[in-house]
Amino acid sequence: MCFMKKIVLTIALIAGLVSAINAQWVSPGDGNTYTLPDLVAATDGVVTNVGTTFTIHADLTIAHNDVLLIDNQVMRIDAPGVLITINGSMNCVQTGDRVKLYGTQQNQFSMRFENATNCLVKKMYFSDGAGIKVIESDVTFDDVKFVYFTRDYSNSVINILNCDPTIKDCYFMLNEGSAIGSPINGQASPQILNCDFDTNVNGINAPQINLGPGAEDTIRIVGNEIYTIMAQWYVGGISIADLMGMEFTKVLLKDNIIREGRYGYNQQGERISSVIIGNQFINNNHEENPMNGGSGISIYGSSITNKAILRNNVITGNLWGITAIDLHDIDLGTEDDWGYNEIHDNGNGGVIYDLYNNSACNIMAVGNDWGTVEEDVIESHIVHQNDDPSLGLVTYIPYVGGDDAVGEVFENNSLKDNLIYTVEGRCLGTELPENYRGVYIRNGRKFVK
Repeated sequence: MCFMKKIVLTIALIAGLVSAINAQWVSPGDGNTYTLPDLVAATDGVVTNVGTTFTIHADLTIAHNDVLLIDNQVMRIDAPGVLITINGSMNCVQTGDRVKLYGTQQNQFSMRFENATNCLVKKMYFSDGAGIKVIESDVTFDDVKFVYFTRDYSNSVINILNCDPTIKDCYFMLNEGSAIGSPINGQASPQILNCDFDTNVNGINAPQINLGPGAEDTIRIVGNEIYTIMAQWYVGGISIADLMGMEFTKVLLKDNIIREGRYGYNQQGERISSVIIGNQFINNNHEENPMNGGSGISIYGSSITNKAILRNNVITGNLWGITAIDLHDIDLGTEDDWGYNEIHDNGNGGVIYDLYNNSACNIMAVGNDWGTVEEDVIESHIVHQNDDPSLGLVTYIPYVGGDDAVGEVFENNSLKDNLIYTVEGRCLGTELPENYRGVYIRNGRKFVK
């Protein structure tokens, strides 16, 4: 009988220990800053450690007013579905090796920043997570790597709602969902700067950056590289959509390289205004059916409040260069502000489609390089009113001369950089004759009118 009591007591102690380990822990919200060693002491087994490796066994919440401070540690997850919630603040300012937070295929983790303030997540490595939600929070991710995330908690690695986080110098690779996303029924204006998006999204038709409507600030996507290196993962590069007409979404898409995907950039809906400048949209042709994708840039508007200004972009090797669908207001260059876009060698089915205006809206496209100086060749590469009277007119003359422009125009023209207009070595002053047609140089650059 005494032996049986000991067994019962032992089982009860083990059950109590398991219960303690698996119970969640919430900080008291009294303004304290917690390091990981502090959590070992405070959480009754939710956080344990062996040396500098800390194991999280259950849900962990840093409450309002409290701060989680991480430095020189490794964190691992030892239970399925662990959720780390930051309602206060989290700071990881690392100067040495990366701080790691990793799960496994069996023990994934999720994170949730909600109403969090002054969060700086710097030089970390996140692996085998199920998603990170950033909700109405002030968060900066700086030099962070995100790999092997599933979609079990969020459709994107970082999912944003009603806030404007900064994501800079980060690296996203082989995550099953989009790298960065926001919903169609919220507002977010992330700052996505100098990041590397390497083969994300598997098994679903979603781009690597997938954003809904912007907030008051401008969505800035600047200096990133977005590409795919595995055939089964071919997806789009960037999509920004306002399908509900919530507010005016402002976008700056600048100095990005978007290549080797199903499409480059998609802007869809209404009340969107973008400046697209200095980007490269190259070889986004990995779509078996050209009717389903393959555009370097696609502007698909439900009203003329879907606006885009394009300057100094390179658009080549895509199934379609630029597609303009339904209603829009697209500026590819005007008489007073030339486009200087390079748009050439985009096509499918043996036909070049550098610009397809599949709408009744006119498009100004003055001062661009179409890869040739032959006007009839350029015309054949553009689908617009001249092909179908129901379509809008594309105005593309004058245009910049391509590589096959007449070489003699440079002879005896050593002063061209100091002149306004020159033709065959003759300075014409500040403007061309009104009816002039042909090759000329303006401030040292070659054009065709």
